[in-house]
Amino acid sequence: MALSDRSRESLLPSFLYTSAARSFATGAAASRFASQSPIPAAAPVAVDAPISIQAPREKIEMYSPAFYAACTAGGIASCGLTHMAVTPLDLVKCNMQIDPAKYKSITSGFGVLLKEQGARGFFRGWVPTLLGYSAQGACKFGFYEFFKKYYSDIAGPEYAQKYKTLIYLAGSASAEVIADVALCPFEAVKVRVQTQPGFARGLSDGLPKFVRSEGALGLYKGIVPLWGRQIPYTMMKFASFETIVELIYKHAVPVPKSECSKSFQLGISFAGGYIAGVFCAVVSHPADNLVSFLNNAKGATVGDAVKKLGVMGLMTRGLPLRIVMIGTLTGAQWGIYDAFKVMVGLPTTGGPAPVAPAAEKALEASA
Repeated sequence: MALSDRSRESLLPSFLYTSAARSFATGAAASRFASQSPIPAAAPVAVDAPISIQAPREKIEMYSPAFYAACTAGGIASCGLTHMAVTPLDLVKCNMQIDPAKYKSITSGFGVLLKEQGARGFFRGWVPTLLGYSAQGACKFGFYEFFKKYYSDIAGPEYAQKYKTLIYLAGSASAEVIADVALCPFEAVKVRVQTQPGFARGLSDGLPKFVRSEGALGLYKGIVPLWGRQIPYTMMKFASFETIVELIYKHAVPVPKSECSKSFQLGISFAGGYIAGVFCAVVSHPADNLVSFLNNAKGATVGDAVKKLGVMGLMTRGLPLRIVMIGTLTGAQWGIYDAFKVMVGLPTTGGPAPVAPAAEKALEASA
């Protein structure tokens, strides 16, 4: 996955770098050539090697605006593409939650959808899924990096290291509150399109129809259950990932992270993300059932959902499929996100981070 500076320049927008490094032969080499050349001294002097413009050698400065821009772009790629890819699984899961009598299992759910809607029906709702989760991913990863740094600075180097898990939890929760505001309208339309055949073909006709039916505020009817699903999910996603990756490097990898290849580090990112995703699915599943129920039925309440599905139903209905989906999804998201960071010259997420000299002195003084 490690790219050369030249290939990296061809793939990335120039705003991620401060300047381009240009090399021109000057000084002694030029003087030496001039002394041997019949060209008059006043004329421009050529050199023995052609002038070349090299790829930028500057790395993105950590926690600079370019750093947060790169993390935001990585979040868009990781969340939008992965959620769109698992649209068929999400479609079956939502219908199992809404109509369990008809969609009794994963295999029968796929069979029912194939029989009634054909193969094209498996990707119904992919546009609001792509756009909604791209917006969510931008806010989730970009603001997580911001809040993690912000809370670490407030705590100071000693307490930031001592209570790093709390900082992961607080940073991810803060980021997800913002991310869900971006996601909620798309999620409302997506669920309605996927669970009510004939409601709309997709986002372009589904969004105005939804607004005419329930008003603009109806798009945010599910925001509280969405927070209830996504905030615990994201807190578990980031805190457990950071912890799992740190433990892998500490106990399972015989060499320091800095000595591992980039491809090996990305493999660790995927493995840590998959394990974290299993925990995420279990923690957030009851709220996921609520979101699907409320967005499917006009005027439905949380009490209606509990009465119809039951507490055990809220916790378990559709859970095996969601574990597979979220585990794969979370692993792929961390893999793509860290691959993008590597591509722009940033380190992968997690593991023992190098301690800054000022922080190291403060830790030694407090010991």
